[in-house]
Amino acid sequence: MLWLWLQRAGTLASNRAVDIRMAVGLSSIKEQTKIEQVYRVDGYSVYYRQGNEFADSRSAVTPSFAAQGIVRRVNVILHEDLHGDVNFDLPWDIEEAVVTPLGSLAAVEYFKHKGDAENQKRAQSALDEGRQVSRELLKLAKEAETIFHYDPVEDAKQKVLALLSSYPAYQSMFQRQIVGQHPATVLEAKLSHDLAYFRYFEAIVTLAEKPLALDVLIAELKTLPRDATAEIADRFLAALESKYAVTTK
Repeated sequence: MLWLWLQRAGTLASNRAVDIRMAVGLSSIKEQTKIEQVYRVDGYSVYYRQGNEFADSRSAVTPSFAAQGIVRRVNVILHEDLHGDVNFDLPWDIEEAVVTPLGSLAAVEYFKHKGDAENQKRAQSALDEGRQVSRELLKLAKEAETIFHYDPVEDAKQKVLALLSSYPAYQSMFQRQIVGQHPATVLEAKLSHDLAYFRYFEAIVTLAEKPLALDVLIAELKTLPRDATAEIADRFLAALESKYAVTTK
């Protein structure tokens, strides 16, 4: 599968879905399909990602997936399973923002249930990294929007790219995931893509730290309206935070 995200140059999808999102099914696994770098799309930032893992019966286990560590495999399987309509049927950007932290939380619980302390520790480390990425990304996005508001687009891109070093956890993920792509070309689309996945990571994991079983948290999140926007989801999570803050006093 090939996914493409396009975001209008000089803007971020900070409280809405990315401007254009496309998925292209391929007849071969990503390791057998070479994609040329996107050099320019007038008026848009473009980020692409290839993957063999998605919530669809066409997705099959590949040698590269089987070779990955067990924590990564468990996280992916739980993440994709949570996407099923029996669990969540939300606008894609809201659903990804909810499912991503839940998959990581579920991986920790899985290894805890199995009594596998070593892999539980690894899963917890991955969860903690996700929280740090989420915190840094939200701060970076706010700074980036201010820069894009005041500066010409090309100058703003360079300033935002220079800011990445102030956010080491996010910078590491950004650089790892755009290998083969031009940083200035992907910038707005990549930040917008990552906001869709990590916007609520910290907020949801913080909720999970309360005396709140994971299955109860999932059940609560399932009551999100099917047409939820970022604004609705923000209010919903704030209400949950208040509800369980009162419960724990």
